[in-house]
Amino acid sequence: MVIGTSYFSDFLNSVLEASKVIYEAVSEDLLIHIYSHLDADGIAAGGIIGKALQRLDARFRIRITQWVDDKLIDEIIREKPPIVIFTDLGTDYASLLSKKVSDIKIIVLDHHQIGCTPQSFLCVNPHIYGIDGAKDISGSGVAYFVAKALDISNVDLAPIAVVGALGDLQDKYDQRMLGGLNQKIVEDAINAGLLTVEKDLIFFGRETRPIHKALAATTSPFIPGISGAEDKVLDLLASLGIPLKHDDKWRALRDLTEDEKKRLCSALADYLLSKGLHCEISNLIGHVYTLTREEPWTPLRDGREFSVLLNATGRMNKSGVGVAICMGDRGKALEEASKILEDYRKTINKYLDWVTEKPGRIQELEYIYVVYGGTYIDDKIIGAISSILSSNLPNPEKPLIACSDVKNEGIVKVSARTTDIMVNRGLNLGDIMQVAAEKCKGKGGGHNIAAGAQIPKEKIEEFINLVNELVRRKLAGEEIGG
Repeated sequence: MVIGTSYFSDFLNSVLEASKVIYEAVSEDLLIHIYSHLDADGIAAGGIIGKALQRLDARFRIRITQWVDDKLIDEIIREKPPIVIFTDLGTDYASLLSKKVSDIKIIVLDHHQIGCTPQSFLCVNPHIYGIDGAKDISGSGVAYFVAKALDISNVDLAPIAVVGALGDLQDKYDQRMLGGLNQKIVEDAINAGLLTVEKDLIFFGRETRPIHKALAATTSPFIPGISGAEDKVLDLLASLGIPLKHDDKWRALRDLTEDEKKRLCSALADYLLSKGLHCEISNLIGHVYTLTREEPWTPLRDGREFSVLLNATGRMNKSGVGVAICMGDRGKALEEASKILEDYRKTINKYLDWVTEKPGRIQELEYIYVVYGGTYIDDKIIGAISSILSSNLPNPEKPLIACSDVKNEGIVKVSARTTDIMVNRGLNLGDIMQVAAEKCKGKGGGHNIAAGAQIPKEKIEEFINLVNELVRRKLAGEEIGG
């Protein structure tokens, strides 16, 4: 999508308005409370605003959270911060706060779907201006534009916004390229000498791991029989005549010759076809975003690997480490993050093994697939599991609804994923999650292609059946509201 000049201009006007309010708060030496989501995009967004405020010598506090509920709203009210900034958190959450207080300034920097423009607080959201927040700009991208409006020197935060967009799987354009307003951020980063973009093999660890370990560690694409199986990868590479070392040094994917890349890609494509996973072939090659100022052989060098690292810190309850890295810490925080990332990868593989070891754990209903992780799958990681599984389903025309119990809370975390094919047919998971959740006394929303909800545990069966029915109705062209 090419963003219209007027749409971009209107969006930038809201960005400037937010930056003015923030600058005034800094000038008045107010303590600014920032709340952001715990995924890669949310951590990047929080880090970007935090760094911009740090450069202004502002007083601020950042808190990363999975969602904003009544409990957190009550906590904010008790603390009475003069100004609150929500980044990468839905507008509905800010509405909860604005309904209860009038003396707290509220700013929302978000990219999720929105019903109507809020009047009681300042909201910077691309959807208000006809810009798709699911693929044209992420939460960290919105935060970046505000940071840049605060001071042009914050253009050096553009790579972090690129990382956030990649973490939010916004590389939806041709050959996994970022587009829309994200492309403007990419251009800022390139012009500042902070980023290069090229087409290449896309695998986790392409900059940091020996070839066989990078292939074995891949979860996007997830390749059954190869992901998590180093011995199978070694056999594959040997059969292709691809050496693992050069002068006794391990080779990374970036070191492969063009001929080796072609042979490897062809072999993997044939393998995926043999498994009936033709949709995954397109994920083998795409646009690679390299952060040129980051040290080689670190997980920060490749944009997608950086995003996985940030996601890992959030999902493993170490989000402060991720925020510190986004704000420039390359010492202890990076060392700790590398360990967290390894634990996260092991956890993901453990959960995927659990789901796939018994066929019944992926239930197929008439219009959706359902995975219920119960207390086994951590509710903070169910979203990652949902994303991986959704690209490997027998029928890509059925959305995946993955659920996990939130311990000691009496609620179930729901993560829903679908494909671009279904979005093009008019399916909007954000709307479906919102309608179904409200009817089951929960909360839901998100994007058309990826959404989520929190549902009372006793209502989960009713919720799943309702989602199945709403998907049917939406695909039949019926209205689903009310």
